[in-house]
Amino acid sequence: MRSFTYDALPGRVVFGTGAADRLGEEVDRLGASRVLLVGSKRALEGPAERLGGRVAGSFAEVRQHVPAALAQAARELARELAADCLVAVGGGSATGLAKAVALAHTVPIVAVPTNYAGSEMTPIWGITSDGRKQTGRDPRVLPAVVVYDPALTVSLPAALTGPSGMNALAHCVEALYAPGTNPATAALAVEGVGALARGLPQAVAAPEDLRGREDALLGAWLAGAALAVAGTAVHHQVCHTLGGAFGLDHAGTHAAVLPHAVRFVSAAVPDEMARVAGALGAADAASGCYDLARRLGAPAGLRELGLDEADLDRAAELCAARVAQAPRRASREELRALLADAWAGARPAAAGS
Repeated sequence: MRSFTYDALPGRVVFGTGAADRLGEEVDRLGASRVLLVGSKRALEGPAERLGGRVAGSFAEVRQHVPAALAQAARELARELAADCLVAVGGGSATGLAKAVALAHTVPIVAVPTNYAGSEMTPIWGITSDGRKQTGRDPRVLPAVVVYDPALTVSLPAALTGPSGMNALAHCVEALYAPGTNPATAALAVEGVGALARGLPQAVAAPEDLRGREDALLGAWLAGAALAVAGTAVHHQVCHTLGGAFGLDHAGTHAAVLPHAVRFVSAAVPDEMARVAGALGAADAASGCYDLARRLGAPAGLRELGLDEADLDRAAELCAARVAQAPRRASREELRALLADAWAGARPAAAGS
């Protein structure tokens, strides 16, 4: 077995239907009394009621990719309110905004996910300015508590469940070959793929069935936990570049790019992608990811998300400047071809063909 380093990240997870009812108890455990709620107005209604007088205020404007101006506004409000805890309710945008606040003000985050973004398990932050998404790692932004309540996800429509689930699947896949991968993260990732493959189709077909929602949310948790330690590589770097430069939907971009990124790396990490294929019950990891995305109704190609074909050259240039050369080297021409396939949305050929 090769040598490796594993950093166990701190944090508490409260999982199960009805877990959201323990939100006040979890805030009290942190010794907090002036909570700033972060999320959409609708998402914050239930948590505000549960937290009662602990709530000092709320920031009810969230946007994908965390624009720098929005992050600054939320930071100023946290300062004005003397907030001693952030409760982020919603998807990755709400969690991401809370992280941007915690990066400037060292206060704990309690994350209450309502989709399958997975960012609540990671110390990775991202802020977008002037068309570029800057990301980094900092222990200050890792949520102290994550409250997973499958009941909060039943209202997530199929049109959002599918892409969000593919985002989680991308976390699992990349955790198998990212720079910090190790046996522990690999085990989490493979188990996450299996849970997502079981739960997501059921969550899309029968949104109110808690069994499917539980499996999907469990998979998202495992995916985030694996990626938090393993880090990111070519797939996430391409998606972050596209999101920052062209404002594309975050989850939809992951759904469109993932099968083609998997096809691209498969020759370099065949054993790892064989494990993905096995967990998906597919003959090939790339086609397995693509077929699951079609079953979930997620976007097939970047053109569905509004990217113009004429922008592919610029996208390739940007990606070539920012994508790490691992697990295999990626020339501008190769990235251009990957992006063209992801734009068209065709089923990827099996690895080796």
